[in-house]
Amino acid sequence: MLRTVAAIAVAIVAVEHFGILVLEVFLWDHEVGREVFSMTAEESAITKTLAANQGLYNGFLAAGLLWGLIAGKRDVVIFFLLCVIVAGVFGAATAKPSILFTQGAPALLALVLTFLARPRAAIG
Repeated sequence: MLRTVAAIAVAIVAVEHFGILVLEVFLWDHEVGREVFSMTAEESAITKTLAANQGLYNGFLAAGLLWGLIAGKRDVVIFFLLCVIVAGVFGAATAKPSILFTQGAPALLALVLTFLARPRAAIG
């Protein structure tokens, strides 16, 4: 049961980062992206190449999480969750404090659940 909950939490983090990819790569310079990121048309036009680059990295995070889930590679899942947490902390420190809660916290929760779902070694 706990493994399933952990896998769902990891999948949610992956879906969130695919969503960020879509926003940053495809919708940054459109009305939707400007509204989400509180930008003017001029600001989004100037920064759209940088945003696309950021979005691509978010896509890689999501792909890594899904790869780990599908392949059943717990160490891969842990690595990519740690990457998301570090990115969330860095984003909070350098861009917008709420990133810690919107990206870092879900990844931290998924990481804790992943550790708790670890099979226990038999004693004796």
